[in-house]
Amino acid sequence: MFRERAGSGRRWLLALFLVSGAAFGKDVRRFEGETMGTTWSVNAVLPDGTNDRAIESGIQAEVDRVVAQMSTYDPDSDLSRFNRAPAGTWQTLPPEFYTVLRYALDLAKASGGAYDPTVGPLVNLWGFGPDKRPREAPDAAAIAAAKARVGWAKIRLDDAGHRAFQPGGVYVDLSSVAKGFGVDQVAHYLDRVGVHAYLVEVGGELRGNGRKPDGSPWHVGIERPGAAAGAVDNPDEVERIVSMTDRAIATSGDYRHFFESGGTFFSHHIDPRTGYPVTHRVASVSVIAVDCMLADPLGTTLTVLGPDEGMAYAKEHGIAALFILYGKDGTFSELMSPAFAAALKQ
Repeated sequence: MFRERAGSGRRWLLALFLVSGAAFGKDVRRFEGETMGTTWSVNAVLPDGTNDRAIESGIQAEVDRVVAQMSTYDPDSDLSRFNRAPAGTWQTLPPEFYTVLRYALDLAKASGGAYDPTVGPLVNLWGFGPDKRPREAPDAAAIAAAKARVGWAKIRLDDAGHRAFQPGGVYVDLSSVAKGFGVDQVAHYLDRVGVHAYLVEVGGELRGNGRKPDGSPWHVGIERPGAAAGAVDNPDEVERIVSMTDRAIATSGDYRHFFESGGTFFSHHIDPRTGYPVTHRVASVSVIAVDCMLADPLGTTLTVLGPDEGMAYAKEHGIAALFILYGKDGTFSELMSPAFAAALKQ
């Protein structure tokens, strides 16, 4: 099974939940299922005569395809086969897998390695991957050994043949982007079958299109750090409410997924450049983008970069990003990019 790095059960750390999801009425159909170690849900306005069961099966097929191609938990997935492929071999990848890997490597290059899909050995070493281990900090020698296997530039791609080169020992982890890609795949499926008003969610990542029957947009709430799981249904626990008209949103955060060892708290966000968890004061980062595949890993990227470098990166690249930062005495503060402020007005 494809699971989130921190293994949080039904929903991972993402701080996005449907606002008043149960109050849409009979004109909006809700579908639910399980995937990637978490859940998916779709709220949709269906054309007359639509077969509900066929829609639900079609949605499940889309997320199942992502799991079959990109799960690190499934030894038979295309990703697992790539990770254990012999050194010096070219591996032909399914189109979807290739698309995601291509984007992940492009983002790794653009971010100077702050985001790196080959970070898997470090994620596993720190106890946040499929190879679970006791929650204790590894020693410097183990970190150095894992870090030697990390490096996005080790992988070469052949666009014409949809092939990736396995140099040997490279372990790709796409958990920071595959959920977002799955959201997009479900949205594309709904478009193909004539459903053009929907809100798709996988593990807290969301994408909205069209409007509800009353003409109002879909809305989601960004959870305030420190809120109890699921408490975002309480308006007092919502940091921001975002309109989801023809766009996607994803949130990355640390306030639930960490462990303590020797009196030190370790984030599940590992900086591929150092081999160690990040130590800055970012509680969460929310990113709005046209596609969820774009938004999903950008939250991770900006979290690793931190509030100063991350905000500079967001401004340079026109990214709509909201940082929520830890303050003193349990307080929080916001840092918002100009593009995010503009998105809130839409």
